Amino acid sequence: MTDNQENTDAEDASPSGSPTLQLRPPCDRLPCHKSSVCSRSYFVVVMVFFHVYIINVIALLFYVHYSSGQEDASSSSDAPSGGGQPQRSEARRPSPSKPDFVRDVSLTRIEGIRVGHVQKVSLVPGRVHEMKTLSLKPLLFEIPGFLSEDECRVVMQLAQLKGLMESQLMVQEGQEELAKELDLSPEEIFNLLDINQDGQLQLHEILTHSRVRDGIWLTPENLREIYDGLKADKDGDGKKLCRVKRSQLVRNSRHTWLYQGKGAHQVLQEIKERVTRLTRLPASLVDLSEPLQVVRYEEGGHYHAHHDSGPVYPETACTHTRLAANTSTPFETSCRYITVLFYLNSVDGGGETAFPVADNRTYDEVVGCACNLRVKPTKGMAVFWYNYLSDGRGWVGEQDEYALHGGCVVTRGTKWVANKWINVDPDYQRQARYQQLVSQLPDDENDDDLTSNADIQNPSIHQDL
Repeated sequence: MTDNQENTDAEDASPSGSPTLQLRPPCDRLPCHKSSVCSRSYFVVVMVFFHVYIINVIALLFYVHYSSGQEDASSSSDAPSGGGQPQRSEARRPSPSKPDFVRDVSLTRIEGIRVGHVQKVSLVPGRVHEMKTLSLKPLLFEIPGFLSEDECRVVMQLAQLKGLMESQLMVQEGQEELAKELDLSPEEIFNLLDINQDGQLQLHEILTHSRVRDGIWLTPENLREIYDGLKADKDGDGKKLCRVKRSQLVRNSRHTWLYQGKGAHQVLQEIKERVTRLTRLPASLVDLSEPLQVVRYEEGGHYHAHHDSGPVYPETACTHTRLAANTSTPFETSCRYITVLFYLNSVDGGGETAFPVADNRTYDEVVGCACNLRVKPTKGMAVFWYNYLSDGRGWVGEQDEYALHGGCVVTRGTKWVANKWINVDPDYQRQARYQQLVSQLPDDENDDDLTSNADIQNPSIHQDL
């Protein structure tokens, strides 16, 4: 039997004689089954992760909302009620980089208009004073009759009653403690200055020590005036100064401080109020400034060219606000925004207040007391000027270099003056912090602090004019 026959027989042997269906191998259907299973598994995994993500987002939103509600509740519980003090947690909240105090005070600055311009000012009830512009650089004014004769007399008597301290001449600023410790006699001071030890002080020896402190210096012309006032130049050539007395080694001046706050003499309080109206500054600034300084110059007394205030740099602190400074500073200066000078008597000879560089004058043109701008001491008259420029935003700016001034030698008689300085820190934050600290002190401690600080601010403080 052949192979074809065997195949035919096999086909005939199929049931019902119908044609046989040829089934595909199982391996042909398996790939489609595996692909379907994988797709369902992938979909389930993706949906699980998606739901977990949605749940996490919802949970995070609930957490943020809950935390915000807790913070608001804490803030409302810490807020002061009934004018009470805020809790300590709130005090820590402000950012340290933001200013502590918002500048809400602007310093009024009087306009000079032009040299010779006269303004009417009301300083006391029922009277109008005239204020004359003497210069624009510095901004300088003159007010005749600012004090009455009785007020001048009372101020001088109060100063004598309290006692006037001797004002030193040749001790440099910052060396007062050392000089006190050494306790040098007038002869020892003279010998210290007498470089060649010939018993006389030559011009070059004086000039070697002429820079008494920052912003204060002597010129040869100053020295010649001093020689004339002291009558110590026997040869009249201005080259040699013979050995002098103790009263000539000091500045021939004495000074004291008169408190002007609550409980002070009525005249002193009225002068302070009058100064407040004159300068148009906030009363708080005037109240927290230095007390009234009274100075008496004998014949030969003088004060060479100087500035009442020094320039303020980042490393410099103002003396009156040093307690409010957060950090220690290597340098301090007296920040006297305004100087008000009162003449308590008319001087018989000399004693003028000179402004050698006012209105662009220079030392080459005018020197010392030979300058054109000199104010003659007249009883009751006041002059005042700004020691600083404006910063353009209503506060204190840079030092006004034109405010250089000095007191000419008293050639005959005695000279009585009083100084009222208005202290303002060019750093607004320091000034505001200082005023806040002082306002928190009891009144008696506040008054004691202001009085005791007068001599601490500068032991050789401006025995001037």
